[in-house]
Amino acid sequence: MGEDSSEARTTVTVSPAATVQPAPPPVRPKTLSQQLLPAVHGMLARPLSSYYLLIASSGLLLIIGLTMVFSATSVKAYAENGSAFTSIRNQLIFAVLGLVGFWACQRLPATTLRFIGVYVLGAAVALLALLDLLIVLGAVGIVPVNKDGTISVGPVTADLLWLYLGPIGLQPAELVKFGVVLWGADIIARKGAAMGYWRELSMPLFPVVGLLFVLVGYNDLGTMLVLLSLIVGLLWAAGVRLRVFAALGVLGLSGIGLLIAAASRGAGSGAEGEPNYRLQRLTTFLTPPEKCDLDLCYQILQGRSAIYEGGWFGVGLGKGALKWNWLPAADNDFIFAVVAEELGVVGCMVIVALFAVLAYTGFRIARRVDDPFRRLAATGITTWLVAQAVINIGGVVGLLPITGLPLPFISAGGSALVVTMAGVGILASFARAEPDAARALHARPPARWVRLVWAPLPPLPPPRRPGSSRPPAPKPGNRAPDDKGGERRR
Repeated sequence: MGEDSSEARTTVTVSPAATVQPAPPPVRPKTLSQQLLPAVHGMLARPLSSYYLLIASSGLLLIIGLTMVFSATSVKAYAENGSAFTSIRNQLIFAVLGLVGFWACQRLPATTLRFIGVYVLGAAVALLALLDLLIVLGAVGIVPVNKDGTISVGPVTADLLWLYLGPIGLQPAELVKFGVVLWGADIIARKGAAMGYWRELSMPLFPVVGLLFVLVGYNDLGTMLVLLSLIVGLLWAAGVRLRVFAALGVLGLSGIGLLIAAASRGAGSGAEGEPNYRLQRLTTFLTPPEKCDLDLCYQILQGRSAIYEGGWFGVGLGKGALKWNWLPAADNDFIFAVVAEELGVVGCMVIVALFAVLAYTGFRIARRVDDPFRRLAATGITTWLVAQAVINIGGVVGLLPITGLPLPFISAGGSALVVTMAGVGILASFARAEPDAARALHARPPARWVRLVWAPLPPLPPPRRPGSSRPPAPKPGNRAPDDKGGERRR
């Protein structure tokens, strides 16, 4: 019975087409960006990636700079001294001193940097005031001017931007940048949320900045612009209101106008009764090359000729011809034109890319560190280096007026290179102090001799509290402006 009933059931026939499943979509091969971006993201996610990016970019820029200084000075040095290595030997000595400054600043804790900031700035201001005083005394005729244009009083000699104390020469303006970073970051970090009030900005930040603008801008308008960029970077990182930047812009433009007018009275390398060289730089920049006077536009035209001769890939390292006394300041202010002639657009883009990596790394460090002083100082150093590079490269290619600023890491010059390497050393110390980097270094500490010779372990950050995203409460007495303009205790 069971078998008959089972055979009597109605069977349903299903067509073969209905049982065929749809074919899966074809798997497309991953593009190059899809293959590389995860790898790049994985590399950047490592704890010490900021440190290694900083060391790699600054180290490559230093090597390129030493190579280009040798290329730009070897022929002239051989013709004058009988040795092609005279200039590069001096630059190598300053590079070694810069590495010592890098090593020392990398080892200093943040408390020590905050302590020495005011003394570094005070020494820089004193040296800068002495330099300006000697130049003023020489301009009014109180102190005689030497045949080479220098002014000497005993063992002290002033040569426009350089101050010589016996055999030791330095540029006080370069030391000012270093001091402003440390002192300004310390002052702003101490004031904290009180920086929202004008009275806190006016004492002592703005008076000191105004004094520095006058002392620096009297001789060097380009360095004054770098200082202005540095101050703007510090205030931006501190979260100051936009109206403060508007006021700074007005004051900055007014100061630049006064310094340009002062050049007609003998400020800097100007002379009373002679054409205003600072105004000529601006008018030359705005004048088309075909309508510009040859004497005024000579440096700009030679720089553009070097860029034109180089093309995409350059004429070859060491084979450039315009550096043979055709291009003024070929080893310093216009060394980027030598790079363009010998290495071409590709070489220039490599340098620009390395500066872009340095800028990204510096701001990444500023974003990741927890200490307000470290965040502000990292922002200030990065803004200083990037602004100086932009002003120099912009002047060489004709996008900005020529200001006489050296290109960081690349141009010849002792004070600039040593101070720049010291600033990078501070950034390296902050990169090791990132919370993830510090935990990784403490989890697997390097050998004892490495810590003694290279850098000690950074301070270990406080442990993370699970499920808590609130920042630690500030110390009693810290105040912040409320929405109504009054004060409230946090």
